[in-house]
Amino acid sequence: MGLAGGLCRYTALVQQPGSSPLQPVRTMARVVTIACFALIVAACSSQAKQAEMLQPDKLYEKAQKLMLGGDYRGAVRYYEALEARYPFAEQSRQGRLDIIYAYYKARESESAVDAADQFIRENPTHPRVDYAMYIKGLTYFERAPNFLERWFRTDLTERPPQDVRRSFQEFETLIDRYPSSEYADDARQRMIFLRNRLAEYEVHIADYYLRRKAYVAAIARARFCIENFDGAPTVKDALDIMISAYEGLGMPDLAERSREVYALNYPDSSPERRAVERAWWKLW
Repeated sequence: MGLAGGLCRYTALVQQPGSSPLQPVRTMARVVTIACFALIVAACSSQAKQAEMLQPDKLYEKAQKLMLGGDYRGAVRYYEALEARYPFAEQSRQGRLDIIYAYYKARESESAVDAADQFIRENPTHPRVDYAMYIKGLTYFERAPNFLERWFRTDLTERPPQDVRRSFQEFETLIDRYPSSEYADDARQRMIFLRNRLAEYEVHIADYYLRRKAYVAAIARARFCIENFDGAPTVKDALDIMISAYEGLGMPDLAERSREVYALNYPDSSPERRAVERAWWKLW
């Protein structure tokens, strides 16, 4: 049976006595129209709700809610969406500041530093620039050791302290530009720790040179530590190294002068290091 025959049979079956032959077709058309209208209304309602969620205030509100709940990666996604869709909205400007902290808490250190640099560059007169500087310094300060360093329990004082120097510089810049900032006191306390960490590294290198009888290099490193990190606990070790290095160079006068400085500053202790004499056959 063809399509036309089937349609005719259907029409005959649904047609009531005394009704028009076109009545079933009209009924079907009416039903289809109502169904289409219902679908359109539902779609419009869904789109309206979705459009409402995509408004800048809703995106920012969702990002804030996620960040307060500790879902920092989720908050980052909404902050990034806010910036991409509404770059000139007021919420986007605040979001550029908030995302720095979200990146920092999500341990995305490179993104946190980049976001802080961008905010400082684009908003030099913003009243919260000091906050961006503080989070940038904090990101370098708390950058975790990598997997191998944790696995082998590496002594971090022996690692070149690039992040330590960067953190120190950021906190120093913050204090210089905004001495009355609410973050200045915390930055100062962290700088003391960082200064001691830098001094430890200089002493580690100086001791390395001393043990290999590179006395001139050992003296240079020890003097740098004493002159640049005065007050750090490891200055005592730096003076100790200078005494031994001068003795190794055969300069008793300078060694004695360094010993006097040591005794003046640390009267309750005495130098412990000595110039290392290595056997001629020992190559390391």
